[in-house]
Amino acid sequence: MNTPDNCFHHFNQPIDQYALPQKFTFPFCYEPHPLSELAAKQLQQHLCTQTNWQHNFGLGKETEGAIGKMFGVLVVRNTQGEVGFLSAFSGKLADSNLLPGFVPPVFDMLSQDGFFLTEQAKINEINRQIDVLESQPDIPEIQQKLKSVLAEEENQLSVWRSQMAEGRRQRKSERTVLENQLKTGAIASPDYQEKMALLGQQSVAEKRELKQRKEFWEAEITAIRSGLTQLQIPIDVLKEQRKSQSKALQKKLFAQYRFLNCFGDAKDLAELFQDTVNRVPPAGAGECAAPKLLQYAFLHGMKPLAMAEFWWGQSPKSEIRRHKYYYPSCSGKCQPILSHMLDGIAMDDNPLLVNPAEGKQLDIIYQDDAIAIVNKPAEFLSVPGKNIEDSVYSRMKAMFPDATGSLIVHRLDMSTSGLMVLALNHRAHKQLQKQFISRSIEKRYVALIDGRPESAEGMIELPLRGDPDDRPRQLVCLQHGKPAETRWELCEYRETQSKVYLYPKTGRTHQLRVHCAHVDGLNLPIVGDDLYGKKSHRLYLHADSLTIRHPISHEVMRFQVDPNF
Repeated sequence: MNTPDNCFHHFNQPIDQYALPQKFTFPFCYEPHPLSELAAKQLQQHLCTQTNWQHNFGLGKETEGAIGKMFGVLVVRNTQGEVGFLSAFSGKLADSNLLPGFVPPVFDMLSQDGFFLTEQAKINEINRQIDVLESQPDIPEIQQKLKSVLAEEENQLSVWRSQMAEGRRQRKSERTVLENQLKTGAIASPDYQEKMALLGQQSVAEKRELKQRKEFWEAEITAIRSGLTQLQIPIDVLKEQRKSQSKALQKKLFAQYRFLNCFGDAKDLAELFQDTVNRVPPAGAGECAAPKLLQYAFLHGMKPLAMAEFWWGQSPKSEIRRHKYYYPSCSGKCQPILSHMLDGIAMDDNPLLVNPAEGKQLDIIYQDDAIAIVNKPAEFLSVPGKNIEDSVYSRMKAMFPDATGSLIVHRLDMSTSGLMVLALNHRAHKQLQKQFISRSIEKRYVALIDGRPESAEGMIELPLRGDPDDRPRQLVCLQHGKPAETRWELCEYRETQSKVYLYPKTGRTHQLRVHCAHVDGLNLPIVGDDLYGKKSHRLYLHADSLTIRHPISHEVMRFQVDPNF
């Protein structure tokens, strides 16, 4: 069993030279404190040398089935006044929730004498019964028969309706002939009435026949569906039972995850997520390293001082995680939990609330009555954000108060610098929008990437979608992602870095950043990319070239501003 004695780790080197942090780490955007880095390096050394358990991180030759893992360290002061650190991993490691030296989970679902495995076994048994019933040969045979009968019904009724339509045309023609004959006296009125009545009877007979045919097929289909329903009823009963038991187990499970804060207040998962958009905790909530670390510290009277989380091992196929890189806590799973757990603890300022554009100049490099071209600095919003109003839009609105329309035609990420075109009236906005939609506008970006690409040019096609658990990060998703294409070419080498041109064919969120960093892209993150690479004083990505057709004169215009890197 893990105890305070074997979970609290002393630093393996003197730390007198390091000042203790005055405030706790803001977990969603941070630079690791030196003590957190020392703790992380000590943990990484342990991962390289320990022999108590085995896990394939994908760092050796065997990459098949490899799973990288997020680890966390929490620098703490214990009840004896000693400064050390705690370690944790997210989720399971080596198929276990409990490993020597790591803090335990907030709740151990895998405990052999716990309710979870027992209840999960019951649900698995229901799944097995459903699989057995659904694998009965009668079901696919009846389903195929139903499909064939429905097709035959549609075919035969279609043929009969075609015959009826032809009959109507013939009768209409015959009625026209009879009416002309009556007018010219070629037929007597009694004969006319008799023949017209006969045509009416034919029409009624055809409709009656159609009704009878429909009733025949309806009886056939109803009988088949009834047989299928009889086979489906026990399956539906089991599925409803599974749903009910799963919901009850989930509710019971949420109640076991009770998170403390420095005041000793405890809240469970259901309480913490009740005010979120979905109101239900996402899968894996409470299993991340950060909540585990804080929970253990509060349970054993330790004072949290600083925290950091890093990735160890091979990156997942969808996310971008690089070996040994530090990452913030995820917003979707951890934000509601950590907001409660860190209540009452003095934290570093949230950098996301600081206006990054303050003191920066927005240069207009071209302007006429219809458009303006600006050179947006890095760390400058294109449009107002949730907490910050200052942006290209607000600055331009102030400069051109008489401008009509929405001004913004396209956007650059806050961290990306470079050229943007703005429309100063409705007509210009509409015409420029058409050019962006048709992709007739030419854009080129220049980026500094961390390493050397294996070739001199190429095309990257990796579909993207937002990460619901960690916005604004994007995921590569072959199944549900939107198409994203980027052409690239090498400009120059710079020691351990390379300068490249990027030509996006599509304009997905973070497209260039993901396409550079992902293992199936360039596998070389853009220098300074704090989401998909390693943070620096800026993101080295610049929109240096923009070619448009003027929305009024239709003249082709090309603008270029070189980056300052």
